[in-house]
Amino acid sequence: MEFIIIGAIILYILEVNRQLSTKKFINDTEPYFRFLMEDDYQFLATIKYGADVDINKLYTKRVQNGLVVIIMMIFVFLTKLNFISIVLSVIVGYISFKAPYSSLKAHYKNNLHHINLMLPYYLKSLEILIQHYTVPVALTRSISTAPDIFKPGLHRLIAKIESGDGTVDPYMDFAKEYPVRDSMRMMRLLYRLGLGSQENKQEQLMMFSKTVSSLQNKSREQKYKERLEKMESKTMVMLGATGSGILLLMLMSMMMMMQI
Repeated sequence: MEFIIIGAIILYILEVNRQLSTKKFINDTEPYFRFLMEDDYQFLATIKYGADVDINKLYTKRVQNGLVVIIMMIFVFLTKLNFISIVLSVIVGYISFKAPYSSLKAHYKNNLHHINLMLPYYLKSLEILIQHYTVPVALTRSISTAPDIFKPGLHRLIAKIESGDGTVDPYMDFAKEYPVRDSMRMMRLLYRLGLGSQENKQEQLMMFSKTVSSLQNKSREQKYKERLEKMESKTMVMLGATGSGILLLMLMSMMMMMQI
């Protein structure tokens, strides 16, 4: 503990006298840790904090926290510093660095169920737009009314289409970002609808509409089921509490009668 206090005082004095800049040190070393950034980190951060989040600032903070933890651990082991203690310090620092990413991933998994329930209603609004516009135009116009969680994926989908990618890949990438029930099948249908000629557009649109309606029915059933399970759970808790209270009163009455 003494070494930590002494080290903290020395760092503070150097920082105040401008002989050392921890901020500059972190900014200079942060690019070397860029290879540790997860492929889906930007997507997960956008889901939680919105499209305006500063990914670089968020990631720099993760690197900063990891480095600070490593330095603090090294100070702890300073009196008996060896290879094992250094490795342990790096492991603890890496866990600290990974913790925010794990939190984002857990947040996304918790929201997958919510996404699953929202997707059919978004597709229904998209179906109405497709009746009047082409699929790419309908996708663009749908962004303003789409749930916030879909907006980053929609922006990327539209950007790929506008760049000239006429394959099914942009649609499949969107489905992979939101891997919920029937998302793959719905995006394939949407892609085919965009390829279809004006003559058979109505027929394909009817197929798309039937599939969306089916998904909406499933979503409603799921909501009703969840409400029913929630009500049953509350009822069981109430019955359990009532039964326990009655049993407790009976026991107290019996004890009082025995004392008399």
